[in-house]
Amino acid sequence: MPGMPRLNLDQLPAALGRGLAPAYLVSGEEPLLISEAVDAIRGAARAAGFADRKVFFIERGFDWSELRAETQALSLFSARRIVELRLPTGKPDKGAALLATLATDPPPDVLSLVVTEKMDKKANEAPWVQAFQQHGVCVPVRPVGPDQLPAWLAARAQRVGATLAPDAALLIAERVEGNLLAAHQELTKLALLAQGAVISLELVAGAVGDSARYDVFQVAGAASAGDAARALHVLAGLRSEGVEPTLILWALVRELRGLFQARERNRLRSSHRGSGWNLANAPSPEALARLRSLPLGSLLIEASAVDRIVKGQAAGDAWTALTRLTAQLAGALAPASALRPPAGALQRPALSGRVAP
Repeated sequence: MPGMPRLNLDQLPAALGRGLAPAYLVSGEEPLLISEAVDAIRGAARAAGFADRKVFFIERGFDWSELRAETQALSLFSARRIVELRLPTGKPDKGAALLATLATDPPPDVLSLVVTEKMDKKANEAPWVQAFQQHGVCVPVRPVGPDQLPAWLAARAQRVGATLAPDAALLIAERVEGNLLAAHQELTKLALLAQGAVISLELVAGAVGDSARYDVFQVAGAASAGDAARALHVLAGLRSEGVEPTLILWALVRELRGLFQARERNRLRSSHRGSGWNLANAPSPEALARLRSLPLGSLLIEASAVDRIVKGQAAGDAWTALTRLTAQLAGALAPASALRPPAGALQRPALSGRVAP
């Protein structure tokens, strides 16, 4: 079949039904969807007689001559075979020319399948990627956004032979927090529990656990963007997963440093990023929109107080202190120091020292 620039996942099955291309490139950041795309390609290839498969994991120092030899050699087990390359970085370096050749001048009876992580604009413009687009098939796997997740769940339910009530889909979406693999597993379980009936809100509420992929950066990002409900929800999830308070405080302070730096750049009308800001985060557009209203000096003083509690140097509960600081950054609670500035407090807090180990 002729090469196609790009196909989305919904278009892939029909394209495979029309015939196989000599080379496929699957890239993205959703493990479940990548796995399903790769499985579909392998299945179509097996049905077409590609019974043998050789997998290469491309790491630093990989010997590309080994791949060249494999694509040029005759298989001992099958006249037709799949050569699969796992390329985590999407940057083959010395092997770029060989990859381009696999698409432009494919070896007879060899189907080349390259699987990579999400590639940026520069990586997508590489000659070997362009070769796959012109002579093979590229399948960029895009994440399912929060607004798309309920509809995705409803469609998934149909694939496992179930019907999902709209409010049940919303609850699953809230609980899995974008974890598509967890969502798929939950739907499979719920379909069995429903026994042919509609998967209801009540069934989901009793059967679905909280499978969110929480991390400390989600707390800081949501809080700086002013989303207090989201920030506190993720903070509670981190606590339940046993994450150390020091890591969460580090992320919050990193976010505060980034906001303070952005404010200073605005004040100085400069885009320079000095060495003293190496621990700062780049704030989101939503966070930047709040710069004028954020009491950053008071928040950094609060963070210092939380640091002493986390380290056991001051009385108080670490999680209570972290909850308070998160709510303050999100704008749901005013910092105490913003109401009563302590005597002798610095007008411009020092940011170069470490707050949490």
